Amino acid sequence: MGVVNVTPDSFSDGGRFFDADKAIAHALQMAAEGADVLDVGGESTRPGAAPIDAEEELRRVAPVLDALCKQTDAPVSIDTSKAAVARAALDAGAEIINDVTAMTSDPDMLPLAAESACGVCLMHMRGTPRTMQKEPVYDDVVAEVIEYLRDRRDAAMSAGVMQKRIALDPGIGFGKTLQHNLQLLTNIDRLHSLGCPVLVGHSRKRFIAELIERWGDSSAAEPGTTVQPPPDRLPGTIAAALSLARRGVQIIRVHDVAAVRRALLIFQTTGGLL
Repeated sequence: MGVVNVTPDSFSDGGRFFDADKAIAHALQMAAEGADVLDVGGESTRPGAAPIDAEEELRRVAPVLDALCKQTDAPVSIDTSKAAVARAALDAGAEIINDVTAMTSDPDMLPLAAESACGVCLMHMRGTPRTMQKEPVYDDVVAEVIEYLRDRRDAAMSAGVMQKRIALDPGIGFGKTLQHNLQLLTNIDRLHSLGCPVLVGHSRKRFIAELIERWGDSSAAEPGTTVQPPPDRLPGTIAAALSLARRGVQIIRVHDVAAVRRALLIFQTTGGLL
């Protein structure tokens, strides 16, 4: 899943693709590089991000969605928690709703997903993007995330969404400390018990820079930065992607499609995947 941020304040690219034409060109390049899904988002969910209204979100993503649905065969996903934005995206040809609130923030989202028979990605997040990194606490982060995702899966199915159309995301970096993220990644196999494809979005995230910093690499990004990350997050992104693929994660959401896809293909060709 290739990430298409149409935002001025993304943690990963610093707004490089806020212009619609640049975002379209970037997404088409990712499709050419082998992205299986293009995930378009118009509202930043980085730590501390302020919310925007549906009108502004639609203004950002509408031209991008329209162009991608016409110019590529890759399925398009809309990264939003607002039913009005999701409906417009589906009308434009998008096939998946990727909701970081697991369809809890808008009561119209689950009925929309059921009536449209679209794909659904449900993610775990503690709090909101503005508050989620303020000392998150869990007794057992893996068990609690699994229980939450089970409840949201069941709510979606009760609303009429078919189980085979649901993917579940543990929400790496969303209301989790470094240790929480590592516990989730090293126990990712346990999410398969929920019977849905697992989606993980670990790409370029702060925990990678924190690990490198812990190991004494002075080139690592400063924790909390919101500008484009330095290249040293790419090796960590690739390494985690290989680990996730090795343990059966079906959807890996990344910014660097070409590099990660090539690494996965070589890993598979040399016997790295089961």
